Amino acid sequence: MTSLIYGRPPAVFDPPMSATQTSPLIPGSSALEDMADGSADDITLYAPPGAVERRYVLAQALRVLKAGGRLDVMAAKDKGGSRLAKELKGFGLEFAENAKAHHRRVQLTRPEAVEGLDAAIRDGAPRIVPGLEAWSQPGVFAWDRIDTGTALLAQVLPPLKGHGIDLGCGYGALATVVLRAPAVTSLRMIDLDRRALSAAKKNVEDARARFEWDDVRTLDAAGTLDFVVSNPPFHDGGIEDKRLGQKFIRKSAELLKKGGVAWIVANRHLPYEQDLNEVFKRVNMVVDQQGFKVFEAVK
Repeated sequence: MTSLIYGRPPAVFDPPMSATQTSPLIPGSSALEDMADGSADDITLYAPPGAVERRYVLAQALRVLKAGGRLDVMAAKDKGGSRLAKELKGFGLEFAENAKAHHRRVQLTRPEAVEGLDAAIRDGAPRIVPGLEAWSQPGVFAWDRIDTGTALLAQVLPPLKGHGIDLGCGYGALATVVLRAPAVTSLRMIDLDRRALSAAKKNVEDARARFEWDDVRTLDAAGTLDFVVSNPPFHDGGIEDKRLGQKFIRKSAELLKKGGVAWIVANRHLPYEQDLNEVFKRVNMVVDQQGFKVFEAVK
């Protein structure tokens, strides 16, 4: 029996222990998109919060699930769970629905025919975004725009040099600016999202760039790099968590050699100054505007 799982469902839902993980946010996972039609016997899916992304993932799961296979879908009520039933009805499906632990859960058996799969997959697929003129995909952070923080950091960033790293590189918006500097020898681009990294590989065609699907928080840090650039995340599963940014800051210091510099942008309301001053020798707030702060921090 082939069992798949997408995401990390809460423990109260007890997903199959032997299932193959397919989430793009868990490094090393398989890709649901790469699996053959009708190849899975059952799928447990923790649905993402974005509407377009969620319909895309549901459609991919239904494509991969064989006729007669079981689909078990859940989501927090305020993160798309209240809309699951309507969305599955849009695929012409019958199902059972219940509520548990502030989540909605929908279970169904896949019929032979499912409506609207191609359209939902097309709407959520990777594409060149008009106006952005770059590859991206719904579900990726700021997928259809350059977010304000990244734009502000790019605006004040001086030409860098040596070996560096982009922590949470997204689809590569900041890296394209960093790599304009001829003195940059190499740039490691790290992101937790496989989809973002796939887009970055298409957007950043530079031999100095190296792409790594990994969790910044667990990176090995030898203290050998000349620079770090980062727009750290501060949401985990849709919930604000300042500890994410704090861990990015501390990892930045670990990665740098003595005299190395970190350029970090953060939302104004996030209290990162203490963390920066604890792990860096000198911290300068370069700009504070548009709701964001840009820091230059020297190890």
